[in-house]
Amino acid sequence: MQIKVDVGDISQHPARAIVVNLFEGVKRPGGATSAVDKALGGAISQLIKEGEIKGKFNELTLIHTLGRLPSPRVLVVGLGKQDAFKLDKVRGITATALRHLRRVGASTVATVVHGAGVGGLDPQQCAQAIAEGAVMGLYRFTRHKKKNEDEREIDTLSLVEFDRKKAPTLRRGVATGCTLAEAANRARDMANEPANCLTPAIMAEHAQAAAQDAGLECEVLERKQMEKLGMGALLGVAAGSTQPPKLIVLRYRGAPRRKATLGLLGKGITFDSGGISIKPSAGMQAMKRDMSGGATVISAMWAIGTLKPRINVTALVPATENMPSGSATKPGDVVRAMDGKTIEVVNTDAEGRLILADAIAYARQQGLSPIVDVATLTGAMVVAIGKAATGCMSNDQELCQKIIAAGETAGEKFWQFPLYDEYKEHIKSDVADIKNVGRRGEGGAITAALFLADFVGDTPWVHLDMAGTDSVDRDKGAFVKVATGTPTRTLVNLVLALAKERAPRAPARRPRRH
Repeated sequence: MQIKVDVGDISQHPARAIVVNLFEGVKRPGGATSAVDKALGGAISQLIKEGEIKGKFNELTLIHTLGRLPSPRVLVVGLGKQDAFKLDKVRGITATALRHLRRVGASTVATVVHGAGVGGLDPQQCAQAIAEGAVMGLYRFTRHKKKNEDEREIDTLSLVEFDRKKAPTLRRGVATGCTLAEAANRARDMANEPANCLTPAIMAEHAQAAAQDAGLECEVLERKQMEKLGMGALLGVAAGSTQPPKLIVLRYRGAPRRKATLGLLGKGITFDSGGISIKPSAGMQAMKRDMSGGATVISAMWAIGTLKPRINVTALVPATENMPSGSATKPGDVVRAMDGKTIEVVNTDAEGRLILADAIAYARQQGLSPIVDVATLTGAMVVAIGKAATGCMSNDQELCQKIIAAGETAGEKFWQFPLYDEYKEHIKSDVADIKNVGRRGEGGAITAALFLADFVGDTPWVHLDMAGTDSVDRDKGAFVKVATGTPTRTLVNLVLALAKERAPRAPARRPRRH
Protein backbone atom coordinates (compact mmCIF):
# COMPACT_ATOMS: atom_id res chain seq x y z
CA MET A 1 0.00 0.00 0.00
CA GLN A 2 1.23 3.48 -0.87
CA ILE A 3 0.71 6.22 1.71
CA LYS A 4 1.00 9.80 0.48
CA VAL A 5 0.10 13.37 1.42
CA ASP A 6 -2.18 15.35 -0.90
CA VAL A 7 -2.92 19.08 -0.66
CA GLY A 8 -6.51 20.16 -1.24
CA ASP A 9 -10.14 19.87 -0.17
CA ILE A 10 -10.99 16.35 0.98
CA SER A 11 -14.61 16.77 -0.15
CA GLN A 12 -13.30 16.96 -3.73
CA HIS A 13 -10.92 14.00 -3.48
CA PRO A 14 -11.65 11.19 -5.99
CA ALA A 15 -10.68 8.28 -3.71
CA ARG A 16 -13.14 5.38 -3.52
CA ALA A 17 -13.80 6.37 0.10
CA ILE A 18 -13.02 9.43 2.22
CA VAL A 19 -12.70 9.40 6.00
CA VAL A 20 -13.71 12.29 8.25
CA ASN A 21 -14.23 12.36 12.01
CA LEU A 22 -16.30 13.62 14.90
CA PHE A 23 -15.64 13.93 18.63
CA GLU A 24 -18.24 12.63 21.04
CA GLY A 25 -20.86 15.21 21.98
CA VAL A 26 -20.24 17.53 19.01
CA LYS A 27 -23.56 18.67 17.55
CA ARG A 28 -22.24 20.64 14.59
CA PRO A 29 -19.31 19.22 12.61
CA GLY A 30 -16.38 21.54 11.94
CA GLY A 31 -13.33 21.69 9.68
CA ALA A 32 -13.10 19.11 6.91
CA THR A 33 -16.10 17.21 8.29
CA SER A 34 -18.17 20.36 7.92
CA ALA A 35 -17.05 20.77 4.29
CA VAL A 36 -18.06 17.19 3.53
CA ASP A 37 -21.35 17.66 5.38
CA LYS A 38 -22.22 20.69 3.24
CA ALA A 39 -21.35 18.80 0.06
CA LEU A 40 -23.70 16.04 1.23
CA GLY A 41 -26.53 18.52 1.81
CA GLY A 42 -26.25 18.29 5.61
CA ALA A 43 -26.48 14.48 5.78
CA ILE A 44 -23.92 14.21 8.59
CA SER A 45 -25.65 16.90 10.65
CA GLN A 46 -28.99 15.15 10.16
CA LEU A 47 -27.58 11.81 11.33
CA ILE A 48 -26.11 13.56 14.41
CA LYS A 49 -29.51 15.12 15.12
CA GLU A 50 -31.23 11.74 14.82
CA GLY A 51 -28.70 10.15 17.20
CA GLU A 52 -27.25 7.73 14.64
CA ILE A 53 -23.85 9.44 14.80
CA LYS A 54 -22.70 10.05 18.39
CA GLY A 55 -18.93 10.33 17.89
CA LYS A 56 -18.14 7.51 20.33
CA PHE A 57 -14.69 6.02 19.89
CA ASN A 58 -14.52 3.41 17.10
CA GLU A 59 -18.05 4.27 15.91
CA LEU A 60 -18.19 3.89 12.12
CA THR A 61 -20.94 5.35 9.93
CA LEU A 62 -20.74 4.72 6.17
CA ILE A 63 -22.63 7.17 3.95
CA HIS A 64 -23.08 6.62 0.20
CA THR A 65 -22.69 9.95 -1.60
CA LEU A 66 -24.86 9.00 -4.64
CA GLY A 67 -22.95 11.30 -6.96
CA ARG A 68 -22.92 14.38 -4.71
CA LEU A 69 -19.12 14.04 -4.18
CA PRO A 70 -16.38 12.70 -6.45
CA SER A 71 -15.95 9.85 -3.93
CA PRO A 72 -18.77 7.28 -3.72
CA ARG A 73 -18.42 6.79 0.04
CA VAL A 74 -17.86 8.84 3.19
CA LEU A 75 -16.91 7.10 6.44
CA VAL A 76 -17.50 9.14 9.60
CA VAL A 77 -15.36 7.79 12.44
CA GLY A 78 -15.99 8.53 16.10
CA LEU A 79 -12.98 9.81 18.03
CA GLY A 80 -14.52 9.58 21.49
CA LYS A 81 -14.14 12.29 24.13
CA GLN A 82 -11.79 15.06 23.05
CA ASP A 83 -10.00 15.31 26.41
CA ALA A 84 -9.11 11.59 26.23
CA PHE A 85 -7.94 11.59 22.62
CA LYS A 86 -4.29 10.60 22.25
CA LEU A 87 -1.95 9.39 19.51
CA ASP A 88 -2.67 5.74 20.16
CA LYS A 89 -6.32 6.39 19.39
CA VAL A 90 -5.22 7.87 16.05
CA ARG A 91 -3.53 4.54 15.28
CA GLY A 92 -6.48 2.53 16.48
CA ILE A 93 -9.25 4.38 14.65
CA THR A 94 -7.20 4.47 11.44
CA ALA A 95 -6.71 0.69 11.53
CA THR A 96 -10.35 0.00 12.37
CA ALA A 97 -11.63 2.33 9.64
CA LEU A 98 -9.35 0.93 6.95
CA ARG A 99 -10.24 -2.68 7.72
CA HIS A 100 -13.90 -1.73 7.35
CA LEU A 101 -13.28 0.03 4.03
CA ARG A 102 -11.22 -2.90 2.76
CA ARG A 103 -14.20 -5.18 3.39
CA VAL A 104 -16.50 -2.96 1.32
CA GLY A 105 -14.01 -2.86 -1.56
CA ALA A 106 -12.56 0.67 -1.39
CA SER A 107 -9.22 0.32 -3.19
CA THR A 108 -8.23 3.95 -2.60
CA VAL A 109 -8.92 5.93 0.57
CA ALA A 110 -8.41 9.58 1.54
CA THR A 111 -8.46 10.68 5.16
CA VAL A 112 -8.21 13.81 7.23
CA VAL A 113 -5.29 13.95 9.69
CA HIS A 114 -7.08 12.83 12.86
CA GLY A 115 -6.10 14.83 15.94
CA ALA A 116 -4.15 17.55 14.13
CA GLY A 117 -6.99 20.09 14.15
CA VAL A 118 -9.16 20.76 17.21
CA GLY A 119 -7.65 17.60 18.73
CA GLY A 120 -4.57 19.70 19.48
CA LEU A 121 -2.00 16.97 18.77
CA ASP A 122 1.26 17.49 16.88
CA PRO A 123 0.51 17.15 13.12
CA GLN A 124 3.73 15.24 12.31
CA GLN A 125 3.09 12.77 15.13
CA CYS A 126 -0.52 12.37 13.96
CA ALA A 127 0.64 11.61 10.41
CA GLN A 128 3.11 9.07 11.81
CA ALA A 129 0.37 7.45 13.90
CA ILE A 130 -1.95 7.22 10.88
CA ALA A 131 0.79 5.52 8.86
CA GLU A 132 1.48 3.08 11.71
CA GLY A 133 -2.21 2.32 12.15
CA ALA A 134 -2.69 1.79 8.41
CA VAL A 135 0.31 -0.48 7.80
CA MET A 136 -0.16 -2.49 10.98
CA GLY A 137 -3.95 -2.57 10.92
CA LEU A 138 -4.13 -3.96 7.37
CA TYR A 139 -1.49 -6.64 8.06
CA ARG A 140 -2.28 -10.17 6.92
CA PHE A 141 -0.19 -13.34 7.18
CA THR A 142 -1.19 -15.41 4.16
CA ARG A 143 2.05 -17.03 3.06
CA HIS A 144 0.79 -20.57 3.60
CA LYS A 145 -2.77 -20.01 2.36
CA LYS A 146 -4.13 -20.51 -1.12
CA LYS A 147 -4.59 -17.16 -2.86
CA ASN A 148 -8.13 -15.85 -2.52
CA GLU A 149 -9.10 -14.01 -5.71
CA ASP A 150 -11.95 -12.28 -3.86
CA GLU A 151 -9.65 -10.91 -1.14
CA ARG A 152 -9.53 -7.14 -1.42
CA GLU A 153 -6.73 -4.72 -0.59
CA ILE A 154 -6.38 -0.96 -0.23
CA ASP A 155 -3.80 0.21 -2.75
CA THR A 156 -3.43 3.88 -1.75
CA LEU A 157 -4.07 5.93 1.38
CA SER A 158 -3.94 9.71 0.98
CA LEU A 159 -3.65 12.11 3.91
CA VAL A 160 -5.40 15.26 2.71
CA GLU A 161 -4.27 18.62 4.09
CA PHE A 162 -5.72 21.97 2.99
CA ASP A 163 -2.66 24.02 4.05
CA ARG A 164 0.19 23.43 1.59
CA LYS A 165 2.79 24.62 4.12
CA LYS A 166 2.03 21.68 6.43
CA ALA A 167 2.54 19.00 3.78
CA PRO A 168 6.34 18.51 4.21
CA THR A 169 5.91 17.96 7.97
CA LEU A 170 3.17 15.42 7.37
CA ARG A 171 5.31 13.59 4.80
CA ARG A 172 8.13 13.24 7.34
CA GLY A 173 5.66 11.76 9.82
CA VAL A 174 4.33 9.32 7.24
CA ALA A 175 7.86 8.16 6.31
CA THR A 176 8.79 7.46 9.94
CA GLY A 177 5.46 5.77 10.65
CA CYS A 178 5.79 3.48 7.64
CA THR A 179 9.28 2.40 8.76
CA LEU A 180 8.19 1.65 12.34
CA ALA A 181 5.08 -0.20 11.21
CA GLU A 182 6.95 -2.26 8.62
CA ALA A 183 9.44 -3.22 11.32
CA ALA A 184 6.59 -4.42 13.54
CA ASN A 185 5.15 -6.38 10.62
CA ARG A 186 8.53 -8.00 9.95
CA ALA A 187 8.51 -9.23 13.55
CA ARG A 188 4.95 -10.48 13.08
CA ASP A 189 5.93 -12.37 9.93
CA MET A 190 8.63 -14.27 11.83
CA ALA A 191 6.44 -14.95 14.86
CA ASN A 192 3.55 -16.20 12.73
CA GLU A 193 5.69 -18.67 10.79
CA PRO A 194 5.32 -22.34 11.74
CA ALA A 195 8.40 -23.73 13.46
CA ASN A 196 9.33 -25.96 10.52
CA CYS A 197 9.57 -22.81 8.38
CA LEU A 198 11.47 -20.76 10.98
CA THR A 199 14.31 -22.87 12.35
CA PRO A 200 17.29 -21.14 14.00
CA ALA A 201 19.10 -21.25 10.63
CA ILE A 202 16.16 -19.62 8.82
CA MET A 203 15.87 -17.00 11.56
CA ALA A 204 19.52 -16.19 10.93
CA GLU A 205 18.70 -15.81 7.23
CA HIS A 206 15.99 -13.29 8.13
CA ALA A 207 18.59 -11.34 10.12
CA GLN A 208 21.04 -11.44 7.22
CA ALA A 209 18.34 -10.17 4.85
CA ALA A 210 17.46 -7.33 7.25
CA ALA A 211 21.13 -6.43 7.54
CA GLN A 212 21.63 -6.31 3.80
CA ASP A 213 18.51 -4.19 3.33
CA ALA A 214 19.30 -1.68 6.10
CA GLY A 215 23.10 -1.51 5.92
CA LEU A 216 23.86 -3.45 9.10
CA GLU A 217 26.70 -5.81 9.90
CA CYS A 218 25.61 -9.40 10.51
CA GLU A 219 27.56 -12.25 12.07
CA VAL A 220 26.17 -15.69 12.91
CA LEU A 221 28.09 -17.75 15.50
CA GLU A 222 27.90 -21.52 15.04
CA ARG A 223 28.01 -24.36 17.56
CA LYS A 224 31.82 -24.72 17.47
CA GLN A 225 32.27 -21.01 18.19
CA MET A 226 29.81 -21.26 21.08
CA GLU A 227 31.72 -24.24 22.45
CA LYS A 228 34.95 -22.27 22.24
CA LEU A 229 33.32 -19.38 24.10
CA GLY A 230 32.04 -21.75 26.79
CA MET A 231 28.33 -21.14 26.22
CA GLY A 232 27.21 -24.22 28.12
CA ALA A 233 23.80 -22.81 29.05
CA LEU A 234 22.79 -22.08 25.45
CA LEU A 235 24.24 -25.35 24.20
CA GLY A 236 22.52 -27.22 27.02
CA VAL A 237 19.14 -26.03 25.75
CA ALA A 238 20.10 -26.90 22.17
CA ALA A 239 21.28 -30.39 23.09
CA GLY A 240 17.92 -32.07 22.47
CA SER A 241 17.34 -30.71 18.96
CA THR A 242 18.65 -31.82 15.59
CA GLN A 243 18.51 -28.20 14.45
CA PRO A 244 21.88 -26.46 15.01
CA PRO A 245 21.77 -23.42 17.30
CA LYS A 246 22.78 -19.96 16.11
CA LEU A 247 23.90 -16.84 17.91
CA ILE A 248 22.82 -13.99 15.66
CA VAL A 249 24.75 -10.73 15.97
CA LEU A 250 23.62 -7.51 14.25
CA ARG A 251 25.67 -4.31 14.50
CA TYR A 252 24.68 -0.76 13.67
CA ARG A 253 27.44 1.85 13.88
CA GLY A 254 25.70 5.20 13.72
CA ALA A 255 28.31 6.99 15.82
CA PRO A 256 31.64 5.33 14.88
CA ARG A 257 33.72 7.83 16.84
CA ARG A 258 32.04 6.75 20.08
CA LYS A 259 32.76 3.52 21.90
CA ALA A 260 29.48 3.29 23.85
CA THR A 261 27.12 0.71 22.32
CA LEU A 262 23.59 -0.18 23.38
CA GLY A 263 22.84 -3.90 23.52
CA LEU A 264 19.46 -5.30 22.47
CA LEU A 265 19.04 -8.99 23.32
CA GLY A 266 16.13 -11.15 22.16
CA LYS A 267 15.11 -14.67 23.10
CA GLY A 268 15.06 -16.86 19.99
CA ILE A 269 13.49 -20.20 20.94
CA THR A 270 12.03 -21.14 17.56
CA PHE A 271 9.99 -23.93 19.15
CA ASP A 272 9.58 -24.69 22.84
CA SER A 273 8.31 -28.16 23.67
CA GLY A 274 9.54 -27.73 27.23
CA GLY A 275 12.29 -30.28 26.64
CA ILE A 276 12.29 -33.25 29.05
CA SER A 277 9.98 -31.16 31.30
CA ILE A 278 7.55 -31.35 28.42
CA LYS A 279 4.58 -29.01 28.16
CA PRO A 280 0.96 -30.21 27.88
CA SER A 281 0.04 -30.86 24.26
CA ALA A 282 -2.98 -28.54 24.32
CA GLY A 283 -1.90 -25.19 22.93
CA MET A 284 1.69 -26.29 22.30
CA GLN A 285 1.42 -25.08 18.70
CA ALA A 286 1.65 -21.51 20.02
CA MET A 287 5.18 -22.25 21.20
CA LYS A 288 6.40 -21.47 17.69
CA ARG A 289 6.18 -17.83 18.91
CA ASP A 290 8.71 -18.31 21.70
CA MET A 291 11.18 -16.51 19.43
CA SER A 292 9.11 -13.29 19.42
CA GLY A 293 11.70 -11.42 21.49
CA GLY A 294 14.38 -12.25 18.95
CA ALA A 295 12.06 -11.26 16.09
CA THR A 296 11.40 -7.84 17.64
CA VAL A 297 15.11 -7.19 18.14
CA ILE A 298 16.00 -8.15 14.54
CA SER A 299 13.16 -6.03 13.19
CA ALA A 300 14.01 -3.06 15.41
CA MET A 301 17.56 -3.20 14.07
CA TRP A 302 16.21 -3.06 10.52
CA ALA A 303 14.29 0.12 11.41
CA ILE A 304 17.32 1.60 13.18
CA GLY A 305 19.48 0.96 10.13
CA THR A 306 16.81 2.56 7.94
CA LEU A 307 16.34 5.67 10.12
CA LYS A 308 20.09 6.07 10.79
CA PRO A 309 20.21 7.72 14.25
CA ARG A 310 23.63 8.82 15.61
CA ILE A 311 24.14 5.96 18.06
CA ASN A 312 25.79 2.52 18.16
CA VAL A 313 23.56 -0.52 18.71
CA THR A 314 24.36 -4.24 18.73
CA ALA A 315 21.67 -6.91 18.80
CA LEU A 316 22.19 -10.48 20.01
CA VAL A 317 19.68 -13.28 19.39
CA PRO A 318 20.50 -16.73 20.78
CA ALA A 319 18.38 -19.02 18.60
CA THR A 320 17.62 -22.69 19.18
CA GLU A 321 14.81 -25.19 19.61
CA ASN A 322 14.02 -26.70 23.02
CA MET A 323 13.24 -30.36 22.31
CA PRO A 324 13.18 -33.69 24.22
CA SER A 325 15.45 -36.48 23.01
CA GLY A 326 18.04 -38.93 24.21
CA SER A 327 20.66 -36.20 24.11
CA ALA A 328 18.56 -33.50 25.78
CA THR A 329 19.54 -31.83 29.05
CA LYS A 330 17.74 -33.53 31.95
CA PRO A 331 16.21 -32.04 35.09
CA GLY A 332 18.95 -31.99 37.71
CA ASP A 333 21.79 -31.57 35.20
CA VAL A 334 24.35 -28.83 35.79
CA VAL A 335 25.57 -26.62 32.94
CA ARG A 336 28.29 -23.96 32.94
CA ALA A 337 27.54 -20.55 31.43
CA MET A 338 30.01 -18.47 29.46
CA ASP A 339 30.98 -16.37 32.49
CA GLY A 340 31.88 -19.52 34.46
CA LYS A 341 28.79 -19.72 36.68
CA THR A 342 27.26 -23.15 37.10
CA ILE A 343 23.50 -23.60 36.78
CA GLU A 344 21.38 -26.43 38.13
CA VAL A 345 18.66 -27.04 35.53
CA VAL A 346 15.72 -27.91 37.76
CA ASN A 347 13.18 -27.46 34.95
CA THR A 348 14.13 -27.71 31.28
CA ASP A 349 11.06 -25.64 30.39
CA ALA A 350 12.74 -22.61 31.97
CA GLU A 351 15.09 -22.46 29.00
CA GLY A 352 14.78 -18.82 27.91
CA ARG A 353 16.75 -17.53 30.87
CA LEU A 354 19.49 -20.09 30.12
CA ILE A 355 20.11 -18.93 26.57
CA LEU A 356 19.87 -15.28 27.65
CA ALA A 357 22.44 -15.88 30.40
CA ASP A 358 25.06 -16.70 27.77
CA ALA A 359 23.87 -13.86 25.53
CA ILE A 360 24.26 -11.44 28.44
CA ALA A 361 27.73 -12.77 29.21
CA TYR A 362 28.70 -12.31 25.57
CA ALA A 363 27.19 -8.80 25.55
CA ARG A 364 29.31 -7.85 28.56
CA GLN A 365 32.41 -9.33 26.95
CA GLN A 366 31.69 -7.14 23.91
CA GLY A 367 31.37 -4.07 26.15
CA LEU A 368 27.69 -3.45 25.44
CA SER A 369 26.04 -1.05 27.88
CA PRO A 370 23.25 -0.52 28.67
CA ILE A 371 21.57 -3.85 27.92
CA VAL A 372 17.88 -4.40 27.18
CA ASP A 373 16.64 -7.97 26.86
CA VAL A 374 13.26 -8.93 25.38
CA ALA A 375 11.69 -12.34 25.92
CA THR A 376 8.47 -14.32 26.12
CA LEU A 377 9.99 -15.51 29.37
CA THR A 378 7.37 -16.58 31.91
CA GLY A 379 3.75 -17.66 32.13
CA ALA A 380 3.90 -16.09 35.58
CA MET A 381 3.96 -12.66 33.94
CA VAL A 382 0.63 -13.36 32.24
CA VAL A 383 -0.82 -14.52 35.56
CA ALA A 384 0.46 -11.34 37.22
CA ILE A 385 -0.79 -8.66 34.79
CA GLY A 386 -2.65 -10.41 31.97
CA LYS A 387 -2.12 -9.53 28.33
CA ALA A 388 -2.49 -5.74 28.36
CA ALA A 389 1.08 -4.84 29.27
CA THR A 390 4.67 -6.02 29.08
CA GLY A 391 6.40 -6.48 32.41
CA CYS A 392 9.70 -4.71 32.98
CA MET A 393 12.37 -5.07 35.65
CA SER A 394 15.62 -3.18 35.94
CA ASN A 395 18.70 -2.29 37.95
CA ASP A 396 18.63 1.23 36.46
CA GLN A 397 15.49 3.26 37.17
CA GLU A 398 16.31 6.06 34.73
CA LEU A 399 16.72 3.62 31.85
CA CYS A 400 13.52 1.81 32.82
CA GLN A 401 11.57 5.07 32.77
CA LYS A 402 12.94 5.84 29.31
CA ILE A 403 11.61 2.53 28.04
CA ILE A 404 8.21 3.15 29.60
CA ALA A 405 8.15 6.60 27.95
CA ALA A 406 9.19 5.08 24.60
CA GLY A 407 6.31 2.63 25.00
CA GLU A 408 3.83 5.44 25.65
CA THR A 409 4.91 7.05 22.38
CA ALA A 410 4.39 3.73 20.59
CA GLY A 411 1.08 2.97 22.31
CA GLU A 412 2.62 -0.09 23.99
CA LYS A 413 2.07 -0.45 27.75
CA PHE A 414 4.72 -1.48 30.30
CA TRP A 415 4.44 -2.16 34.01
CA GLN A 416 7.44 -2.25 36.30
CA PHE A 417 8.00 -5.05 38.83
CA PRO A 418 10.43 -4.97 41.78
CA LEU A 419 13.62 -6.99 42.10
CA TYR A 420 13.55 -7.67 45.84
CA ASP A 421 16.61 -9.34 47.36
CA GLU A 422 14.32 -11.67 49.32
CA TYR A 423 13.49 -13.54 46.13
CA LYS A 424 17.14 -14.42 45.50
CA GLU A 425 16.76 -17.16 48.10
CA HIS A 426 14.39 -18.94 45.71
CA ILE A 427 17.10 -19.56 43.10
CA LYS A 428 19.89 -20.74 45.40
CA SER A 429 21.11 -24.22 44.51
CA ASP A 430 22.59 -26.94 46.71
CA VAL A 431 24.79 -28.27 43.89
CA ALA A 432 25.57 -25.26 41.67
CA ASP A 433 26.04 -21.50 41.84
CA ILE A 434 22.40 -20.91 40.91
CA LYS A 435 19.32 -22.84 39.78
CA ASN A 436 17.05 -21.89 36.91
CA VAL A 437 13.66 -21.84 38.69
CA GLY A 438 12.36 -20.71 42.05
CA ARG A 439 9.37 -21.81 44.10
CA ARG A 440 6.23 -22.65 42.18
CA GLY A 441 3.57 -19.96 42.41
CA GLU A 442 5.79 -17.40 44.14
CA GLY A 443 6.88 -14.45 42.01
CA GLY A 444 8.02 -16.55 39.07
CA ALA A 445 8.47 -13.58 36.72
CA ILE A 446 10.61 -11.81 39.32
CA THR A 447 12.82 -14.80 40.12
CA ALA A 448 13.38 -15.29 36.38
CA ALA A 449 14.54 -11.68 36.13
CA LEU A 450 16.75 -12.09 39.20
CA PHE A 451 18.34 -15.11 37.53
CA LEU A 452 19.28 -12.88 34.58
CA ALA A 453 20.41 -10.10 36.94
CA ASP A 454 22.99 -12.50 38.37
CA PHE A 455 24.70 -12.49 34.96
CA VAL A 456 24.21 -8.77 34.30
CA GLY A 457 26.24 -7.62 37.28
CA ASP A 458 26.51 -3.83 37.48
CA THR A 459 25.80 -3.18 33.79
CA PRO A 460 22.72 -0.93 33.40
CA TRP A 461 19.97 -3.28 32.30
CA VAL A 462 16.24 -3.62 31.67
CA HIS A 463 14.44 -6.93 31.24
CA LEU A 464 11.18 -6.98 29.25
CA ASP A 465 8.94 -10.00 29.75
CA MET A 466 6.50 -9.91 26.82
CA ALA A 467 4.86 -13.29 27.44
CA GLY A 468 1.41 -11.68 27.54
CA THR A 469 1.78 -9.13 24.76
CA ASP A 470 3.33 -11.16 21.93
CA SER A 471 -0.11 -12.03 20.54
CA VAL A 472 -3.79 -11.12 20.61
CA ASP A 473 -6.82 -13.35 20.01
CA ARG A 474 -8.85 -10.85 17.96
CA ASP A 475 -8.44 -7.73 15.85
CA LYS A 476 -8.24 -4.61 17.98
CA GLY A 477 -7.00 -1.27 16.65
CA ALA A 478 -3.57 -1.56 15.03
CA PHE A 479 -3.17 -5.14 16.26
CA VAL A 480 -4.67 -7.99 14.26
CA LYS A 481 -5.21 -11.54 15.45
CA VAL A 482 -2.11 -13.49 16.61
CA ALA A 483 1.39 -11.91 16.56
CA THR A 484 1.56 -8.23 17.58
CA GLY A 485 5.17 -7.26 16.84
CA THR A 486 5.36 -5.75 20.33
CA PRO A 487 7.68 -4.14 21.49
CA THR A 488 9.52 -3.45 18.20
CA ARG A 489 8.42 0.18 17.93
CA THR A 490 9.20 0.81 21.60
CA LEU A 491 12.78 -0.36 21.08
CA VAL A 492 13.18 1.91 18.05
CA ASN A 493 11.70 4.86 19.96
CA LEU A 494 14.13 4.19 22.80
CA VAL A 495 17.10 4.21 20.42
CA LEU A 496 15.93 7.42 18.76
CA ALA A 497 15.50 9.10 22.16
CA LEU A 498 18.94 7.96 23.38
CA ALA A 499 20.53 9.16 20.13
CA LYS A 500 18.93 12.55 20.60
CA GLU A 501 20.22 12.75 24.18
CA ARG A 502 23.75 11.84 23.13
CA ALA A 503 23.91 14.12 20.11
CA PRO A 504 26.92 16.45 20.39
CA ARG A 505 26.01 20.00 21.23
CA ALA A 506 27.11 22.79 18.95
CA PRO A 507 30.00 24.78 20.51
CA ALA A 508 28.98 28.04 22.10
CA ARG A 509 29.77 31.07 19.99
CA ARG A 510 32.26 33.53 21.39
CA PRO A 511 30.97 37.07 21.72
CA ARG A 512 32.23 39.43 19.05
CA ARG A 513 34.69 42.10 20.07
CA HIS A 514 33.81 45.62 19.11
